[in-house]
Amino acid sequence: MARTTFQGPVRSLGGVYQQGPASVVSITSSTTLNPVDHGGRIISVGGSLAAALTLTLPTINASTNPTTSGPGQDPSTANNQGVVYTIWVPTTISTSSLKIATDGTDKYIGTIIMNDTDADGATLVGFFAAAANDFINLNGTTTGGVAGSWVRIFAIAALKYMVNGQVMGTGTVATPFANS
Repeated sequence: MARTTFQGPVRSLGGVYQQGPASVVSITSSTTLNPVDHGGRIISVGGSLAAALTLTLPTINASTNPTTSGPGQDPSTANNQGVVYTIWVPTTISTSSLKIATDGTDKYIGTIIMNDTDADGATLVGFFAAAANDFINLNGTTTGGVAGSWVRIFAIAALKYMVNGQVMGTGTVATPFANS
């Protein structure tokens, strides 16, 4: 089915879900994400990366629709607020690291919970994004990236990506949030 746009609320009594091979996107090299190809899908990364892999989020555009767009919302709007990116690590990152970057101007807000897998399995630590953080670094050990780790990132407002996630780490765990 082609891309379809609705004006006004959509109500489904039976639910709306996405399925099929296009609902999971595998990424094996550094990529700039975009709403059309990656938004609302599960982005699968990881494994034995030969080199560091960087996923770069698009710049948040919180502009309003132009007055020339006609009644209702413009289906071709450049505004990308509300787009969600779900990043999943199916196999432990082993050779290098996974970096999830903003454009440097947009910053993260939110929390990532880490389970220290080499302890008794019950050690949980929460890490929150500081005001200047624009990178999430998963290294397969101390900052997370063990198989099963996931991070969900929402384009929430101008200059702000809201993040939550559950990552697994080993060793002396540390925050996955960093500055460029």
